[in-house]
Amino acid sequence: MEALPPLNALRAFEVAGRYLNFRLAAQEMGLTQGAVAQQVRLLEAHLGMPLFERHAKGLAFTSAGRGYHAAVATSFDGLRAATGVLRPEPEKVLISVTPAFAAKWLIPNLPSFSERHPEIDLRIMATEKLSSFHSEGINLAIRQGAPPFGAALEAVCLFRQEVIAVASPNLTAAGTLPLSASALAKLSKLHDGHDLWPQFLAQIGVEEQSGRGLRLNQVALAIDAAISGQGVALVPRFLVARDLEAGTLLQVTDQVLEGDKGFYLLTEPRKKRGKAVEQVRHWLVDMSDQPDIDRK
Repeated sequence: MEALPPLNALRAFEVAGRYLNFRLAAQEMGLTQGAVAQQVRLLEAHLGMPLFERHAKGLAFTSAGRGYHAAVATSFDGLRAATGVLRPEPEKVLISVTPAFAAKWLIPNLPSFSERHPEIDLRIMATEKLSSFHSEGINLAIRQGAPPFGAALEAVCLFRQEVIAVASPNLTAAGTLPLSASALAKLSKLHDGHDLWPQFLAQIGVEEQSGRGLRLNQVALAIDAAISGQGVALVPRFLVARDLEAGTLLQVTDQVLEGDKGFYLLTEPRKKRGKAVEQVRHWLVDMSDQPDIDRK
């Protein structure tokens, strides 16, 4: 029985033959260009014949190398298929979300998703900008805003805008909750990029005291600062639901600031959504707090 060539050498030949370039083959394999070239030379030595013609701009098959590569590539495809049957690769879904939504809601709830759909590889892109479904390969996006978001996208509201004032129990230990308007006015305020304090205070008849409080550019940072006792933050209720339940944050006043800028799930039309994307969408909808949401 003819002895098989070294597997590493066959693999290097298969990849190099696809690109006809040692440098590109090295990038795919995570090796140096010299290491790939050496593996091919070992294979050629084992077979006793050249498989490539080396040129300044790349490689070209010899007549023997072309036929041998077709056979080797077919064999590797068969191995990949057989391995896939035994260990299917998880389906990949890329979701684009805001940093606050990722840190304070999505990541804490991921164990629930993984338990329900272990076969799906959910990948998270945290960014404030609206990512492109086409150029960046986004499958779903969650953004805070108000419709319309674009004629080519389906939008469903997962969480409506319901902003509350929260603080650490240590900050309000001396007061009785809910705080009066005057007591709230005296506390240090945590400002984020949405700058909702003037509107919130106006609702309870208090003038904003400018120059006081910490200013941050992310809601997630304002939540963390509130937990550490640095002031009162205005945040969407659903983002701090776990902290309120655990007692690490308290709602310090009954006042609620509502608006039309909810957190919306954006997807391409149903006919363009694959099975895995549809399953992620269903999970997000099921986790929503909106009773009248379209759950189809």
